[in-house]
Amino acid sequence: MKLELRDIHKHFGDHHVLRGISFAADSGKAFGLLGRNGAGKTTTIRILMDVFPADGGEVLIDGKKINHDSVGIGYLPEERGLYPKRKIIDQLTYFAQLKGMKKADAVKSIDYWLDRLEMTEYRNARLDTLSKGNQQKIQLVTAIAHDPQIVILDEPFSGLDPVNAQLLKDTVREEISRGKIVLFSSHQMNYIEEFCDSIAILHGGEIVLTGDLLEIKRTYPRDRLVVRSLTDTEQIRAAYADRLIEKAFDSREHKNDLLLKMNDPSEKQALMRELTERFAIDAVEVFEPSLNDIFVEYAADETAHEGER
Repeated sequence: MKLELRDIHKHFGDHHVLRGISFAADSGKAFGLLGRNGAGKTTTIRILMDVFPADGGEVLIDGKKINHDSVGIGYLPEERGLYPKRKIIDQLTYFAQLKGMKKADAVKSIDYWLDRLEMTEYRNARLDTLSKGNQQKIQLVTAIAHDPQIVILDEPFSGLDPVNAQLLKDTVREEISRGKIVLFSSHQMNYIEEFCDSIAILHGGEIVLTGDLLEIKRTYPRDRLVVRSLTDTEQIRAAYADRLIEKAFDSREHKNDLLLKMNDPSEKQALMRELTERFAIDAVEVFEPSLNDIFVEYAADETAHEGER
């Protein structure tokens, strides 16, 4: 199955929120929809879900206009929307039935996911007795229990500890392996980079970059080396001052990495050998921009519009 948004426009009064949004996502893969606050991500998602119509453009499945009565969509919102005082099994069943499931089928699917997410013991508990992370997992069940073809995850890892984050990762991988289209919207670039084959970056209501993430990275010049040394950082800095690129690695694990410019990519092997012979080098590799680097490059100067993401 192929999901396409073609030339989507949306106005709210005089404000032109979406200005010709176009991208495509395939089944069995994850797609990252990125942008700063105010870029138009939430509006795009709401049009996809038929919460309100676009002013122009089309949402297509396999080249035909989407039929929301036959195409299931599951949505995990950033802002949670379950009932805190209601028993978990009751409201999960209720939401699954709203999506067209028979009650017996709904309960069977819910019990599967509660077990899968290690939440069976809370089946008959009230939602407000659960931790924030466990409430997040219950919200996730509402998005996937009805077996939708398209799963939209808005900041899915927010508030999760590492153990619960791993459970959610495994769940996402399971949905992808079952041929679902998984659409991520998140500011946590490490998760987008881990899961998504393709991305689209929104800037001021327009797509400023879209495509296969690996192909996008390959468009960047491979003429820089990342050098790491626990003991000789300052000596390397002094010796290669003319090659040093002053860059803040805010998105990288190692903040003291040095970035050296090569005159030509063909210098790579010689420069690596020179470094390892002269200094105690712990790691040296060709620089590849992270998704965070790419995102900052394309979205850094965007002005957020209050109340719209």
